[in-house]
Amino acid sequence: MELKKHQDQRLPERKGQKRKLEEEIEEEQREISAVEEAAAAPYGEARKVILNEVYAQVNILNSTFSWDEAHRATAKRATHVLAELAKNEEVVNLIVEGGAVPALVKHLQVPPSSEIDHDNSKPFEHEVEKGSAFALGLLAVKPEHQQLIVDAGALSHLVSLLKRQRDVHKDGSDSRAVNSVIRRAADAITNLAHENSSIKTRVRMEGGIPPLVELLEFTDTKVQRAAAGALRTLAFKNDENKNQIVECNALPALILMLRSDAAAIHYEAVGVIGNLVHSSPSIKREVLAAGALQPVIGLLSSCCSESQREAALLLGQFAATDSDCKVHIVQRGAVQPLIEMLQSPDVQLREMSAFALGRLAQDTHNQAGIAHNGGLVPLLKLLDSKNGSLQHNAAFSLYGLADNEDNVSDFISVGGVQKLQDGEFTVQATKDCVAKTLKRLEEKIHGRVLNHLLYLMRVAEKAVQRRVALALAHLCSPDDQRAIFINNSGLDLLLGLLGSSSPKQQLDGAIALYRLANKATILSPVDAAPPSPTPQVYLGEQYVNNATLSDVTFLVEGRRFYAHRICLLASSDAFRAMFDGGYRSYAVC
Repeated sequence: MELKKHQDQRLPERKGQKRKLEEEIEEEQREISAVEEAAAAPYGEARKVILNEVYAQVNILNSTFSWDEAHRATAKRATHVLAELAKNEEVVNLIVEGGAVPALVKHLQVPPSSEIDHDNSKPFEHEVEKGSAFALGLLAVKPEHQQLIVDAGALSHLVSLLKRQRDVHKDGSDSRAVNSVIRRAADAITNLAHENSSIKTRVRMEGGIPPLVELLEFTDTKVQRAAAGALRTLAFKNDENKNQIVECNALPALILMLRSDAAAIHYEAVGVIGNLVHSSPSIKREVLAAGALQPVIGLLSSCCSESQREAALLLGQFAATDSDCKVHIVQRGAVQPLIEMLQSPDVQLREMSAFALGRLAQDTHNQAGIAHNGGLVPLLKLLDSKNGSLQHNAAFSLYGLADNEDNVSDFISVGGVQKLQDGEFTVQATKDCVAKTLKRLEEKIHGRVLNHLLYLMRVAEKAVQRRVALALAHLCSPDDQRAIFINNSGLDLLLGLLGSSSPKQQLDGAIALYRLANKATILSPVDAAPPSPTPQVYLGEQYVNNATLSDVTFLVEGRRFYAHRICLLASSDAFRAMFDGGYRSYAVC
């Protein structure tokens, strides 16, 4: 009975607290709604209304720094109002102009302990600090305010908030409230340090990295994610921060996070590791030694495209210089998911997978494996992209694949040579890469590669036969022309293209024949094949490409070139076969 009586006595108190909380929430909403309505008014009037509201909230914060319950409730509401306003980036400058930064920084701290009531109660413990950290993090989204907030002393207080997790079990604090304030503090540090190298260094100097590393093993996943996000920012292009993160033993926790089922967790973890590894071979070795390779490869099959992209980028970094690592990445199953990513609708995903494959393709056996698993065709398709970076990564991958003799026949039979020749490449580095790839292919057209191509010209389907003949017209050695175009009917295939209903095929055939003719005419008597029974014919300059005196006309890419039948007969067995072997209908006179 005593227990029931005691509960009954507390019931009105609880109802009163609930009613008070509801009234506070309603008041907050009225204040925020009033400002939102003002924002829709003419600019001058809206500016005045918003500034007045900011001044009001700042005055509240400046006059309520104590443990008095009414003060704490009012300060909590003020931080919440300012945070809601700061969600609108167009209002952020007015909030700063209204003096909110020093007032919010002040409330990142707890009031003096002498202000605590005799019963040691701490009303709204962690709540005011959380609201201040949240509001400051939103203000820091604009780079021009980052230094102002740091100069006001925010960093040391934010780092202190990160350490509150150590007190949860000591004094029985509300763990949910602690989790929230820690998360908001980590997020605020992330925004303050974003693309600001001096503030990244200040965070380290203030002792912010060790508690963030500790939080990677925190039970609350939102806190883990926030801590990883802060470390990711701090590690980017800051070698001293990278070293301290590794020295604080962050790698084991980060690698465990890579295996998390939660996309938000493994995305941040792989981002931290990627920033640690970038431009740091020593840290890369430590990351690999800690066991990161397999979980990173596993992320290639993640449902989260951001994690897939980061994993592909990281694998490309792993493979950049270490030949053994290139092999291990392929052995552990990375190639197939990377090839599947080449066909993703996400441009960045395609770009990162092409980047990774390009680095892996610097190994001979990997080159054969990538082509065998179907990587050639999707890489060729990416050459059509208007994205210069994506196009270049694809071209670099193809350059690697062309280095392996086992890939050359496949490269040619799927139309790779025509794709390289016809592509529109805006970046000079890509043009150079494509030129080197064609040269690399040309150097391999001999021996068993040439024999396989001749075999394809005899037995493959017609489309493949034509692609092979076209490629060989551009890439083969002049010494092999007879074997290819006379003995194996390559000339028939090229001439057949001239009669095609497709203008593109007609053009390809004409260009290939022109290329053959050029190869024949530039041969010196020493380098030439066995001399033709037809004697050489020499003409003066006035007869070269002369429309009036010629008796043969070539149409190449819309331009006319004029030649003499007798010279063509004397210079090439291929042209002699064309004129004397039943191909007169293709000559345009």
